[in-house]
Amino acid sequence: QVQLVESGGGLVQAGGSLRLSCAASGFDFSINAMGWYRQAPGKQRERVALITSGGSTNYADSVKGRFTISRDNAKNTVYLQMNSLKPEDTAVYYCNTPLRATYSSTAYWGQGTQVTVSS
Repeated sequence: QVQLVESGGGLVQAGGSLRLSCAASGFDFSINAMGWYRQAPGKQRERVALITSGGSTNYADSVKGRFTISRDNAKNTVYLQMNSLKPEDTAVYYCNTPLRATYSSTAYWGQGTQVTVSS
C-alpha cells in the first residue's frame, strides 16, 4: 500500500525559508519521478516541482529560482527547499508520483503539510 507522509510545513514570514520532506513507501521509489504539488484555498492543485528518477528537475515559473527539489533514494524521501517565500506560496503542499497525481481522489494523496506565509 502506497504511503506518502509530508512534513516540515509551518508559519513563516515573507522572505523566510522552509524545508519540506516527504517519506514514501509501498512502491519502488527510486525508479519513479516525484513531484511536489500545492493547493491554495479556492484554487486547483498545481505542480510546483518535479524530479525524475535520474535527478533532472523542473519547476513552475512561479517558484523557479526560489524552490529546490531533491531526493534521497536510500531514505525513500523527497525534499522541497523553499526560500524567499511569498504570501502567495501559502497552500497545503503534497508530494506524489506524476501518475498518481492525475487522480483527485484523496485515496491517492497524503495528508499534506500546511505552509502559511505572512506578509
